[in-house]
Amino acid sequence: MSDKKLTFIATAAFGLEGIVKRELVHLGFEDAKAELGGVRFTSALEEAFRACLWLSCADRVLLVVAEGNVQSFEELYQLVLRAPWKQFLPRDARIPVSGRCARSKLMSIRDCQSITKRAIVDHMQKAYRVTVLPETGADFQVDVAVHSDIARLTLDLCGDALNRRGYRTWNGEAPLRETAAAALVKLSGWRESEPLHDPCCGTGTLLIEAAFMAAHRAPGLTRAFAVEKWPCANKAALHALREEARAQYDPSLIPEISGSDIDPEALKLAKKHIVQAGLGGKITVFERDLRDLTLDKENVCFLSNPPYGERLSDRKGCEALYRAYKPLLSRHPGSRLNLITSHPGFERVAGLRSMKKTRLYNGRLECEFMRFAPLNVQFGHKK
Repeated sequence: MSDKKLTFIATAAFGLEGIVKRELVHLGFEDAKAELGGVRFTSALEEAFRACLWLSCADRVLLVVAEGNVQSFEELYQLVLRAPWKQFLPRDARIPVSGRCARSKLMSIRDCQSITKRAIVDHMQKAYRVTVLPETGADFQVDVAVHSDIARLTLDLCGDALNRRGYRTWNGEAPLRETAAAALVKLSGWRESEPLHDPCCGTGTLLIEAAFMAAHRAPGLTRAFAVEKWPCANKAALHALREEARAQYDPSLIPEISGSDIDPEALKLAKKHIVQAGLGGKITVFERDLRDLTLDKENVCFLSNPPYGERLSDRKGCEALYRAYKPLLSRHPGSRLNLITSHPGFERVAGLRSMKKTRLYNGRLECEFMRFAPLNVQFGHKK
């Protein structure tokens, strides 16, 4: 199967499709094309494993088995039945089926899942000439997605979602997903010649993702993927890709990365995560109120995910924190601020004007990622 070109989709949160496309093109998938909710590309199965290892902002990598217009459950059944399942699934494959439906005549997710599973079983029984499928082997997670009467059947190469890097086994009060944190680092325009500091570092996810990028460390380097257990995959080729990624990792390239927070419990978790990520001694974190934070350096790239104050009772405290960002910049000449928030009046409260905004989602919460220039060019002119 190593020479056969297949179609894949790297799924992505809303607003991150462009970033994931750029990642894929950088990895050598030159035909990558962004679409709503992901990026489509073609490659051999083994090469798609490279995407699993290296994508930092995507959620999953899915193999597209079949697509087609369906306006009845019978049409869905026939589409699934005709798909080339035997090409990928061994006789003992375990076949869980998930489903999603939107804006289509077929709106019962449970029925779509049931019909898909029945059609796959019928296909496999005929292909392997058996009456019973044991389902005792490797997992082949099937997803049936029906949108605007177009059904898409996929197999998940990942197992756990790509944000599960393996270093974060403890979560704070409002954790930022690893994939979202990586996207913020990329959107910040951080140059690795600059010191990077997160003044609300929480459990350290932003700092770790930045260090991974600087060190050329594949996000999926130390975790397992479902495709590695598939009999149809060339195990030697997958192992070679993992070893190639391991050889590129160079912690000595990590520049000055640090973080601070007012919460000592969050900092305890941050230190655990840093060690678990293999970055002990490479990232510094310490307890400090943002309002009292002064670093002994200039030209800092500040990257921050502060509390949002979604509850009315928390909003005043959050707004008091927001007002501390402008003095923070004034204490650090030449420094930039990059920040994500769901607060619609952040600029007014902070007394700052962003030079660029990007609409993103933190979980289901609609946010804006804002980039602020150094204070002396805050409004487009020098003071």
